[in-house]
This record gives sequence, C-alpha cells and structure tokens, in this order.
Amino acid sequence: MQGTELTYPIYSPGSIIGIFNNALKLPATVTLIYLKGRYSYGAGKAYVNYYYDFLYSESDNTSIGIKMPALLRSKIENNEIYTLRGFIEKRIKNSSIELVFVVDDIISQEEKSISENDLKRYDLIQKKLEKGSRDVETLIRNQVLQSEKVKIANIYGHSAIVQKDFNEGLDVSSKEYEIDDYTCNITSATSISDLLDRISPLNYDIIALVRGGGDKQSFEVFNDLVLAEKFVSLSSITVTALGHTVDETLLDKLADRRFHLPHEYGSGLHAIISKLTEEKSNSRALLIEEVKKDVSKQFVEQVTTLTDQLKKKNEEFAEAQKTFKENVEQQTKNFNEQLKVRNDEVEKLKKEITETHGKQVSTLTEQLTKKNQEFQRLQETSEKQVQDINKNFTEQQKQRQQEMETYKKEIAAFHEKNVQSAINEKTAALQANLESSKIENAQLNKELNNSKTDYTKLIAAFIIALVIGFVLAKVL
Repeated sequence: MQGTELTYPIYSPGSIIGIFNNALKLPATVTLIYLKGRYSYGAGKAYVNYYYDFLYSESDNTSIGIKMPALLRSKIENNEIYTLRGFIEKRIKNSSIELVFVVDDIISQEEKSISENDLKRYDLIQKKLEKGSRDVETLIRNQVLQSEKVKIANIYGHSAIVQKDFNEGLDVSSKEYEIDDYTCNITSATSISDLLDRISPLNYDIIALVRGGGDKQSFEVFNDLVLAEKFVSLSSITVTALGHTVDETLLDKLADRRFHLPHEYGSGLHAIISKLTEEKSNSRALLIEEVKKDVSKQFVEQVTTLTDQLKKKNEEFAEAQKTFKENVEQQTKNFNEQLKVRNDEVEKLKKEITETHGKQVSTLTEQLTKKNQEFQRLQETSEKQVQDINKNFTEQQKQRQQEMETYKKEIAAFHEKNVQSAINEKTAALQANLESSKIENAQLNKELNNSKTDYTKLIAAFIIALVIGFVLAKVL
C-alpha cells in the first residue's frame, strides 16, 4: 500500500451548484414554450434592454420571474392576463437555482373581466369614498395646539429593522409623539388582522403598517379582502409605509395617508411638526390661513385621486354590465330556440293524442248508444209496471174509501147516541138544580114577604134567578 495515495475529487459550493445547473436539461429549457398568467411589473427599470417582472398564476399567488425585452414591455399593461412565448433560463442565486422565463413574443392578451373579488375591492373603495379620508396633518396640528401628544401605533414584522429608518426620519420631533411599536407576521393577513383587533380598542390616533420592502409576491397580503375590510373600518387614522414605490396595494388605496418608505413616513411626521413650529412664530391669522390652504390642497388632491379611481371602476363596471347583457341575450336566444323545439314536440304529441282520443270517443259513443237503447227498454217496462201498480192502488183506495164511509156512518150513529145520553143526563141535573132554585126562590119570596124593606135580598134573588135562567138557556 505504500507509494499508493488515494485521491478524492474536491468541489467548491459554486462548482456543485454549477454542475446541477448544467444537469437540469429538460425540453422546456431548450425549446420554446407558452406561458399564461397575470403580468405584474417589477422594479420598473430596464437592465441592458430587459425588464425583470413577474407572471402570476390565475388561480393563486404562485409566480415566476419574467425577462421581458424593452420593446415588447411597452405593449404590456400591468395586472392583465397574457399568453407569452419563450424559454426557461436557469440562474444561480443565493445558493439556489432560479428559473426565469425569457419572453420571445406576446401571443395574446385575454380580455379583462370583473371578478367577484374585483367587485368587493370596488365596494371597499366606495365605502372609503363615502367615509372620507382623514388628514394626518390636521390631526397632528390640533393635538399639538392643544398641548396633547399624538398617540401612534406602528406595526412591524417580527424581524424588521426598519424602525431605525423611521426614527431617523422622525428626528427630534419624537418628543411630540407617543409611539408604541407592535410586531407580527407581516406576511400573514390573519396575523395582522388579529393584531388590529387587539390594538383598535386602545384609542390610538394613528395606526400604521410599516415594512422595509421585500419580494413582489409577499406584498399580496396587503391585497387581502378580509384584512382590507377590517383596515377600512378602523376608527383611527390609517397610514401605510410598505417600502415599495411601483405598485399600489389595496391597503395603500384605503389608507388615509400613504408613504412609500419608513424613512419617508418618519420624515413626514417630522415635517409636520417643523412646519407647525415655524408657523407658531407667525401671527395667528397667518397660521389659520396656512392650515386652511394645506387642508384644502390635500382635500382636493384626495378627492381628485378618489374621483379618478371611481371613474375607472365605473368604466369597468359598465363594461361588466355590457358583457352580462350580451350573455343574457345569448341565453335568451338559446332558450327561445329550445322552447321552439319543445313546442314542436308538444304539437306532435297533441296530434297523436287527438287521433288516439278520437278512436276512444267513437268506441265510447257506440257503447253509450247501446246503453241508451237498453235504458229505453227498461223505461218502457218500468212504465208498464207503474201503470199496473197505479191501477191496483186506485182500486185499493176506492175500497178503502167505501170502508171509511161505513166507519164514518157507524161513528156518527154512535156519537149521536152518546150525545143524546149526555144531554139527558145534563137535563136531569139542570132540572134538579131548577127545583132546588125554585125551592130557594120560594124561601126567598117568603122571607121577602116577611121583610119587605129588605131590598138587598130581593135584588140578590133576582140576580140569581137571571143567572140560573141564563145557564139553562145556554145548556138547552
């Protein structure tokens, strides 16, 4: 083994990455391919006649870097859907292999349609327009003039280092503010939303989202609709300083004041205090005039900006209405054609049913005629039976009438006998009563004779006699 020395290949990290970079040879890297997605501007500057932008998937926020020739870039509109032709180029960046799509030609641009999310963004912007933007400078002036500190809550990322930039911009004006720093996962809409829920009841005058920049994809969190709705509903004045100057996120549009960089945010607050300090040395009338002028200028600028945004959204909405109307007309036309086909089928079915129904009616008519003949024969038989029954009933009724006459005669004779017997009994009773009356009358006459002056008894006897006579006359 002596004299034999083992050797090993030794590579540097750069050479290893280069080896793998050269080994990744796929059809997509050596032939032209087609790529479709939402085009988004990058840094905004050309490097050696190329722009470095991004192409996002339509269904999510996945993106790939785009190397776009300057001549073709002039034909591109930001945030529109394009189909591009080109090839994949591999790069080594920060110990990783990055894929970049080099554009050879623009194949087509897809007509922009208004999605449900676009309508929600429009509603949020409309809500902000109705609510109105509150002026940061006016708030700070009022607080300082009343010798009160302005309460500010700045929201940073967990590992952010931009607090230093903000403080440098604020400079000596920090004594006029009461500033609290909060941290969260600045790339998570849920984390930011939870933090806003926690600090919104603390009655801060200003709540600011502060970030020092970052990759294009990470800024999509500031277009989140749920976060934007909560952001626009805050009672505090809202400020954004997200560290980017090219694109404007939804939160930037909804904020009361937008700063591009954290240092600019701090400088803006410092400038307000410096301006106010300078104005304090002038007359009160001049101070009031300057305040009015600044407020009016900012108000006009904000109104102009919001009016332009609203006009653009109205044009998009009108286009969406036009598209919707065309779709409705097309659907109506299709429906009418289908309805015509169905009507033809119905007419055919009605014709078949009519023929079948005619045959059934003919059969039923024959059966009905036969039943009518049977019914007529039954009527004739029944009529004959009824005549026989009526004849027998008449004879029986005549016989019953004769029997009734005989019964009536017998009853009359019997009744006459009973009446005569009753009359005789009543007559005998009345005669007995008459005899008794006569006896009493005789006694009364006797007493009358005995007492001729007793006229009362005489009158009573006379009345009694009249009554008895009336009764007898009534009975007889």
